[in-house]
Amino acid sequence: MSGEKKTFDSTEQPTLKIYNCGLTVYDSPHVGHAKVIIFFDTLRRLLLRKGFRVRYVENFTDVDDKIIQRARELGISTTLLSERYIAEYFRDFGTLNVMKADSYPRATRIMADIIQLVDGLVKMGAAYVVPSGVYLDVGKVKSYGKLSKIKLSELRAGARVEPDPEKKDPLDFALWKIYDEEPLWDSPWGRGRPGWHIECSAMVHKELGEPIDIHGGGEDLIFPHHENEIAQSETLFSKPLSNLWLHVGMLRLSGEKMSKSLGNVIPIAEFVRRWGPNTLRYYLLSGLYRRQLEYSINVLQNSRENWRIVESAKAISDRFPRIGTGEKGDQDDSSAVTSAILNFDSALSDDMNTPQALSELVKLSRLINLRFSSGQVDGDREESLSTGFNLLFDTLGFSKPSIPDEETKSVEERITSRNELRKRGEFGRADQIRSELERAGYALVDYPGGTLWYKSEYLLPGGSE
Repeated sequence: MSGEKKTFDSTEQPTLKIYNCGLTVYDSPHVGHAKVIIFFDTLRRLLLRKGFRVRYVENFTDVDDKIIQRARELGISTTLLSERYIAEYFRDFGTLNVMKADSYPRATRIMADIIQLVDGLVKMGAAYVVPSGVYLDVGKVKSYGKLSKIKLSELRAGARVEPDPEKKDPLDFALWKIYDEEPLWDSPWGRGRPGWHIECSAMVHKELGEPIDIHGGGEDLIFPHHENEIAQSETLFSKPLSNLWLHVGMLRLSGEKMSKSLGNVIPIAEFVRRWGPNTLRYYLLSGLYRRQLEYSINVLQNSRENWRIVESAKAISDRFPRIGTGEKGDQDDSSAVTSAILNFDSALSDDMNTPQALSELVKLSRLINLRFSSGQVDGDREESLSTGFNLLFDTLGFSKPSIPDEETKSVEERITSRNELRKRGEFGRADQIRSELERAGYALVDYPGGTLWYKSEYLLPGGSE
């Protein structure tokens, strides 16, 4: 709102209240959603690492015209449709290693709270009732447009507004709409459904209370959604809704915003099958959060190459947690780790410069890979490369694939067989086992003491399909 940076001090603000506008659940989550969710997941991880307590709330919009239309097309209830895609949300973002929110409120579960807020606005004269429903009187809102920086005259001339001849002003927006088709809820003004904006105001009020510290979402929510949230909440409670607003730039495909309504989306599940979850996280963090990001195969390939370096270092650091060199080398490594952590912290602490933070992770990854390839895997200093590497790796939210015990046993048995074949000089058969394991997604790296193996996203098809 101010266009300026704001400092958070954990000694003054031990608990941060964050609300992120989540998904309208009428279709599968796509990578455009992931750009927003992964940014807030990374922000939350950083704040926790820096000593804050965080209460993070992310809502589901589970009553909406798009949900109703889609449910009718499929011949199922809106509840069944919403539950289906909420389940997909948890599946897909679990795959992306996104921490679960402290609470996931849903509009349909707080209808009494929504009606109470609308009633309060009506009683104070800030909203009015017409046969079609209840509208907020924007003319009675001080500083309307202060978030979007759009003048009221410009808004009236052609902004996205709800058409209704009964409104006093084109900018007035619905708090409650009267309908005669399900889903419906009883209210003092007739059976109907809430407006989109009042749903979030009610959820913020119920879950966190005003003011909150950070309110966020995609940049497409600045107007009208967040502007209208401010108008109704601050009018009713006479307090700022949020101390800080963070908006994430859109992911664009062929120059257009990636969105379900445009039909140009890539579902998360499809992307992960081709590229892997960590490659997606790396790619989406490779640009500054406030800026739009073009969906580009070339940029994806670059993210994939960098992830190959990181995933190799992760496998090495897990296998050799004390990786390092001799005394002088250890001092050099310790200095490199200290420098990387300081640069990493400085980058993320200054408006979440994730591209620079990723660069520091890759630097440490290259050093670990170099130590491994040089045979220096027996370092004994506590300030190890692995410790610093894992600090950066975990703060950015990357993850190591989980492999079932039976699968681990099978892979290790095949690697043992391969190594025995190599000792006997049967290199053709040994190479065949290696190829079969690589097709199954396992990278093998031979070193003097044996064979390092790990599940590799780099071996997924990527953009080759």
